Amino acid sequence: MTRPMLTQREAAAACGVSRTTIRRRREAGDLPGAVQDEARGWLIPVEDLLAAGFRLNAPASPDTPAADSSAEDGGNHRQEHGDDQGDSVAGLRAELERMRHEHALAVADAEHGRRLAEAEAGHLREQLGVRAEQLAAQAAHIADLQQTVRALMPAPERAELGPAVPGQTQSGLHPALERQEPEAAGGEHSRWWRRT
Repeated sequence: MTRPMLTQREAAAACGVSRTTIRRRREAGDLPGAVQDEARGWLIPVEDLLAAGFRLNAPASPDTPAADSSAEDGGNHRQEHGDDQGDSVAGLRAELERMRHEHALAVADAEHGRRLAEAEAGHLREQLGVRAEQLAAQAAHIADLQQTVRALMPAPERAELGPAVPGQTQSGLHPALERQEPEAAGGEHSRWWRRT
């Protein structure tokens, strides 16, 4: 794609400055892409104008003379009506080029943002997977610890527990198997079980 090249007069009109300002900036090296054409004089790329800090289609300064000498244009003379049209066309071209440049920058920024978001999402998914594995390992460890604690706990006292089966005594034995009280007179102990 060929970039538009403006004469010093067109560049001055498009940027709203005098031709002298454009000439001084060109001579200072601020417009490195400027080339001299035999037919049209100095031609300045729009990118150089934007890079030098000029704003395209800026309002013209009030002290800009209506007709400057045409020596800087390489001797090109236009009629007043044709000159106005040329300036507006150059301004429109410069504005179009500026908008294309801004659009390209916006597209590049959006693409960069999309790539960053995808990379961050991938990183977060990876971290989530690692964290899920850690939580599963911790849950398994906690279950092992709980099982170990249950195994190490002392058995509850039988007296504290009530009879679990109907017909059982407080000691947990069936009434027929309970030991009978020793006889007071003889001092003998009775058997623990009954004879059948």
